[in-house]
Amino acid sequence: MKQENPKELMFDLASRVGTPLNMSAAALDSLGLRDIKVIDLLPDMLIMIRSVLAKEDFIFERNPVTIIKNGLMISFQNVFADRQAAAHNGHHHERAHVRITPLHLGSTVRFSKETQLRQITILIDINFLKQFLGKDESRFHYLFDLERTFWIEEFMSPEIAALVDEVLGVNEGILLPDFFYKHHCMGMIYYLFRNLSRRETISHQHMNVTEIDGIYRVRNAMASSLDKSIPIAELVKISGMNEQKLRKLFIQVFGKGLSDYHQHIRIIEAARLLKEEKLSVSEAGYHLGFTNLSYFGRLFEKHMGTKPKKWSGKL
Repeated sequence: MKQENPKELMFDLASRVGTPLNMSAAALDSLGLRDIKVIDLLPDMLIMIRSVLAKEDFIFERNPVTIIKNGLMISFQNVFADRQAAAHNGHHHERAHVRITPLHLGSTVRFSKETQLRQITILIDINFLKQFLGKDESRFHYLFDLERTFWIEEFMSPEIAALVDEVLGVNEGILLPDFFYKHHCMGMIYYLFRNLSRRETISHQHMNVTEIDGIYRVRNAMASSLDKSIPIAELVKISGMNEQKLRKLFIQVFGKGLSDYHQHIRIIEAARLLKEEKLSVSEAGYHLGFTNLSYFGRLFEKHMGTKPKKWSGKL
């Protein structure tokens, strides 16, 4: 495990994995890189843990990763050792989620000013992952068709979050660090694939960068309108594609239809309001546009597995 100046390590790591940063050290300063840790378990996997706080709007083009010839990038995004403190520090955060992309896919990386991000990113060899999946490999065939561009995002489940917390909370003097990180990260991947296995079986189609951007514009619009639904005609306009393609690609990326996804992120926000903001059930429900609190309670229990009153009292 390599420890050195975060900025120097970032440049060194980017060059090593095949995505050199075409910027000055001063330009990188605007990203506000706070810390970075690298766990080298190649040729099977490479694990990166990093934290940034963007001082200014920041954008750069990430080239395809070449250190693993055929592989995936699995990124556990916005993971904080102290989520409640992170929620009250005045910075912007996306909701915690997991993203899967092929290593050969380049992308535009954007950070808005005052955005804080902490992530655990795993670069993993496809053959190693297939061996891990064993006889269940065929259930996830769409992840291994590298001729197609795909982009999968999944919610951060409690089981994944618990393992993430253990990884973030480990001290530098841990015994057998490579074994620890590999064991925990494979556990995170196990729960991720367990969640993916519960998705509706659909035929996956090729996605280009424009379509991926359009899907995320729709997702962001819904995330900014938790108290009311956005008409489908408006979502179609935001996406830049026809309704049929929007519905199909949205399910392909997020595993849920437009309405189900919007309801789910409303309930996730309700859970946060109950637990972190200490709102009452009625306050949380009304804040998110639910006028029927009985319906809100049933929907909350469906998504979270418990009634909202019990949830707010959970540790």
